[in-house]
Amino acid sequence: MAEGPVLLPYADPSFVADPFPLYRQLREDGPVRRAVIAGGLEAWLVTRYEDCLAALSDARLSSDVRDASDTRLLQQLPETERESMLSNMLRSDPPDHTRLRRLVSQAFTARRVAGMRPRIQAVADRLLDAVVPAGRADLVADFALPLPVTVISELLGVPVDDRHDFQHWTDRMIRRGAEPPDPAVVNEAWRHMRAYVTELIRDERARPGDDLLSGLITARDEEQRLTEDELVAMVFLLLVAGYITTVNLIGGGIAALLAHPGQLDLLRSDPGLLPGAIEEFLRYDGPVNPGIARFAREDAEIAGVRVPRGATVLIGSALADRDPARFPDPDRLDITRQDNAHLAFGHGIHYCLGAPLARLEGQIAIGTALRRLPGLALAVAPDAIPRRPGGLRGPAALPVTFTPGG
Repeated sequence: MAEGPVLLPYADPSFVADPFPLYRQLREDGPVRRAVIAGGLEAWLVTRYEDCLAALSDARLSSDVRDASDTRLLQQLPETERESMLSNMLRSDPPDHTRLRRLVSQAFTARRVAGMRPRIQAVADRLLDAVVPAGRADLVADFALPLPVTVISELLGVPVDDRHDFQHWTDRMIRRGAEPPDPAVVNEAWRHMRAYVTELIRDERARPGDDLLSGLITARDEEQRLTEDELVAMVFLLLVAGYITTVNLIGGGIAALLAHPGQLDLLRSDPGLLPGAIEEFLRYDGPVNPGIARFAREDAEIAGVRVPRGATVLIGSALADRDPARFPDPDRLDITRQDNAHLAFGHGIHYCLGAPLARLEGQIAIGTALRRLPGLALAVAPDAIPRRPGGLRGPAALPVTFTPGG
C-alpha cells in the first residue's frame, strides 16, 4: 500500500468531470488507501469490489457518525442535524435501524412501486409536454429534477406549493464544492427544513390522509414505535433521499447515452434493453461517488490492512463498480452488460430502500425522453456538462436540443 494519504482533488475541474482515472490508480495502488476527502477529513478508502462488498456487511463498521474518533465530523455537521436529525435510518445501526426500516419498508415493495407506474408516466409526459414545442431544454431543471420531486411529494402528502421551498433548502444543505460551504447558509437551510417538516407533521395530524406520512404519524402517536425526533428525521430522510439521487440517475443516464451514440441508437432500436441500461448507468457513473462512509467500532483488518478503532472508512462503491476483477472492460458503457451486480444502491442491511422506485422512475423518465424527443442531442460538448462536485454525482444541468413537436 502507498504510504501518505492521497488527496481527492475536488477543486480540480478535471477530477470533477472525470474522477475515474484517479480511482483506477488508487485501485492499482492497493485495496485500502488513506485519503483526504471533503472537508479536509482523512478516511481509509476501500478501493476494490470484493472488499467493498464485504465491508458493506461488516458489523464492525458503524453507520453512526458518533462512533468516529475524529470530532471534526460531528463539528462540521449543521447544528440542527446534530440536535435532532441523526436518528434516521442512514445514521443508525441495529436494533434501531431494523425498527425504523420496518416502519416504511411496505411503502417501497416492488408490487406497490409497480402500482405507481401510471402516475409516474403521467408526470413524465406532463413535464415533456411543456418543452416539446421549444426544441431545446435543460433536462435536469425541466425534467430529471421535478419528476422525482413530484413523486416523493405525492407519496408523503407534501403540498404542491411547498415543493420549491424544500428543493431550495435541500440544495443548500447538501451542496459541496471545491470550497467549504458557508456554515451560516447551511445552518439556516437545515433550520428551515426542520421547521417545515415539523409543521408538515402537525398539519397531517390535524387532517390525516391515506399517505405514507399519516401512517408514520399513527406509528408514532398510537403505537409508540418511534420517537418524535425519529419521526421528524424519518420524514426528512424520505423527502430528501426520495429524489436527490434519482435526479442524478436520470440526468446522468441521459448524459451517458448522448455521449455514446452507438449505445443510444441501440436502446432506441430495442426499448426492451432499458431495465438493463438503468443498471449499467448506475454501475458506470452512479449517483453516489466516491462511496459510503462507515466508522470502525473496533480495530479491524480490511483486505489485510489494519484500520484503527474510530477511523472513518470510505467504502468506494464508485471505484468498486469499475473494478476489472469484477466487471470485464469496466470503463466501457455497455447497456447489454450481463451479471451487473453493482454497488450503487449499497449492500446488506442498508441496501437502498427506495431502489425499486428509483429504477422505475429511471426507466420511465429515460424511456419517455427517448420516445418523445426525436433528434435528441447535447447542446454542449460532453466534457462541458457541468457536474456536481461532491458525494452526490450527476449533471448540474443538461442542455439539449431536439426536433420540436406539436
